[in-house]
Amino acid sequence: MKRPVFFQPADGWVGDLIPYEKDGEFWLFYLHEDRSDPKPGTSWNLVTTKDLTQFENHGVSLHHGSESDMDFNAYTGSVVADGSGVHHLFYTGQNPRNLGADGAPLQLVMHATSTDGMRTWQKHPELTFGAPDGYESGDWRDPFVLWDDDKKQWRMLLAARHSTGPERRRGVIAQCVSTDLMAWQYTDPFWDPRRYITHECPDVFVWGDWWYMVYSEFSESFTTRYRMAKSPDGPWTVPHLDSIDGRAFYASKSAERDGRRFFFGWIATKEGNTDHGPWQWAGTMSVLEARQNPDGTLAFSFADELVESFWDDVPVSLASALPARVDVPDGYKALLSDEELPQQFYAKVVLDIAPNTTECGLLLRSSADGDRSYVLRLEPKRGRLVFDRWPRAITGDAQWHVSGDVPFDVELERPCDLTPGVHTLEVIVDGDICVAVVDRQVALSARMYDLTTGRIGVFAGEGTVTVTELEIRQRIDN
Repeated sequence: MKRPVFFQPADGWVGDLIPYEKDGEFWLFYLHEDRSDPKPGTSWNLVTTKDLTQFENHGVSLHHGSESDMDFNAYTGSVVADGSGVHHLFYTGQNPRNLGADGAPLQLVMHATSTDGMRTWQKHPELTFGAPDGYESGDWRDPFVLWDDDKKQWRMLLAARHSTGPERRRGVIAQCVSTDLMAWQYTDPFWDPRRYITHECPDVFVWGDWWYMVYSEFSESFTTRYRMAKSPDGPWTVPHLDSIDGRAFYASKSAERDGRRFFFGWIATKEGNTDHGPWQWAGTMSVLEARQNPDGTLAFSFADELVESFWDDVPVSLASALPARVDVPDGYKALLSDEELPQQFYAKVVLDIAPNTTECGLLLRSSADGDRSYVLRLEPKRGRLVFDRWPRAITGDAQWHVSGDVPFDVELERPCDLTPGVHTLEVIVDGDICVAVVDRQVALSARMYDLTTGRIGVFAGEGTVTVTELEIRQRIDN
């Protein structure tokens, strides 16, 4: 069995990630999800990587508390180092038995320190604090700490909710400040749009002339988004494409190394390991590299290290027949490989899309006639990439009893620039995970459970596409 591309522990799933760069190595703390019943409590586990392709699992890093402790669940937070080299870990403590005045489990900011390079942590329960008046006590989580050099103080951002206002628009990024990382004072909110239920896992960083605020929208769409500003105090503007990925990639936070910035999140699993199952919390870790466009907006794609780890060519008949022009002004045509592809591969297809083309893209795990497959579909007229599959769910015995009124997996849609001309679609498939990237700008993650084998194909519908390049590579483990 080949080495996995995406990290997942053998004894659980990856929840929210807390990335930290140390001496050229990424320390990826994460919430370890154990789906047993009753819940055993949530710890911070740790995995490290130097090259983004090989991961070392260190197991539990910060242990959760007992059934009577305030941190029976040790939820998301952040790690910083002070001037003396001591590491400070701030996290969310929650115990379903520890209820606030409103009857909801309290969420509390808790603190631990390490003087041995993050190998062990000493908790400081005496420094615990919760939400002040005006905020819901059950939503006071995900503390993110950063140093404000202009004001010479530490700032702590928190996913919080106002205690009054429309129920689903009380979300706010609350803020506390400190000079020593020990005593914290409440201050004005960091961001208060009155738009979402809450803004999970806040993350703020500066890159060149721009400041970026990242948050995960806990509302109608479970999506990680970002905002831009020229100052950490705003005003924050909405970029044209403001999301990192789609529904399947959540709670991503970032870390920088050598001038490059990487976003670490988790690709959600689906209940029952089926395509039609509902999304679940936690899953498999994934990383995207952010690149800064000339206007300051962010592009997201695979890290070069990850692409280069696929170096062994996989010959397919389809590639030998290129370039191929698919001209179907009022129809549809698919070109399929003769061979089935392995469970793990990297593929890149270059498409020259003519004006007024309705659709084109890749078929994955397809039947020989192209009818049954997963679909990465570029829709130039709508300016988007979508993930689709056929067959869809069957709702009855009659021919029309199929969920064909759902045009694709509606939560897996990514706007992108598909003006006529040359576009590149890349994809990495590893078992039931699929991640696609368009023009090294737009990423889309998905799960593929029901179809486990099949061919690769390219297609066009109502238009003209010239396929100029198709390459498929796999890993060879040492």
